[in-house]
Amino acid sequence: MITIYKDKKDIPIHMEYVEWNDLFFNKNTALKLDGRAAKIIEQIDEAKVISKFQIRSKFHETVVDVDCLSTGCKTVLNVLYFPDKVFCIKECGENALEALYRLSRGAVYSNYAMIPFDMTRVCAVSGESSREIDDYEILKEWWHHER
Repeated sequence: MITIYKDKKDIPIHMEYVEWNDLFFNKNTALKLDGRAAKIIEQIDEAKVISKFQIRSKFHETVVDVDCLSTGCKTVLNVLYFPDKVFCIKECGENALEALYRLSRGAVYSNYAMIPFDMTRVCAVSGESSREIDDYEILKEWWHHER
């Protein structure tokens, strides 16, 4: 279950916050890619992993480096491989959000609602309190009104 922070001040001081997912991925996550990444890359970017640092793009099946993945895909992979950090999800599209919300652990931040329709359970943190939410409408309401 992922943890969602909607205010930067609620992120614990011991957790690093990452705003720039592309840069973080290219410097850190790309080096850690393994079999777990292939399914996510295929699901989000419709690309196939063909070697440690290359993918076959859905566009004319061109072979490109993994740094050409979408920012949303990179964000999900960052959360997967670094669950002890908090990642900004503002550049994620719906397909990346769906994959992100299915992760078993990780932490994300956005000050406005970013929720896929088929969400599962998340931990929503606001101020000193946290609560588990497993309903789209309830999470949307929390994002808009909880302080």
